[in-house]
Amino acid sequence: MTNDTLQLGQQTQAPESPETARLDRVPNPHPDQDYLARFTVPEFTSLCPVTGQPDFAILVIDYVPDRWLVESKSLKLYLGAFRNHGAFHEDCTVGVGRRLVDLLAPRWLRIGGYWYPRGGIPIDVFWQTGAPLPSVWLPDQGVPPYRAR
Repeated sequence: MTNDTLQLGQQTQAPESPETARLDRVPNPHPDQDYLARFTVPEFTSLCPVTGQPDFAILVIDYVPDRWLVESKSLKLYLGAFRNHGAFHEDCTVGVGRRLVDLLAPRWLRIGGYWYPRGGIPIDVFWQTGAPLPSVWLPDQGVPPYRAR
């Protein structure tokens, strides 16, 4: 993908939904190295598909790239598209992880969705593609268990 076909560096309209959002990828400049890349999304929002009320989460996405990196502006626009999207916590969290895996074919990926309480119960959702790679330092995701975050 060339720079003129990326959303990066261009005025881009916010997508109407996660399904219509475009995720861009760029070549990994270090495909011969195992390393961890992390995106922390402290203000992720979606809508409850039953009540239409907003849900809030902290998403932490860790991945070990192979040939591709996700371009961060497109990721921001994609994640922002959930703001008016109705889906359960599990669907949002796992859906984001699977979409990134489909786009990037990383060596490894995990996502933690740390959701604020709905109905008085916090729901945390975790998904990963397999066992972590032994060659990669894997720090804690840094979000404490729910205690009035």
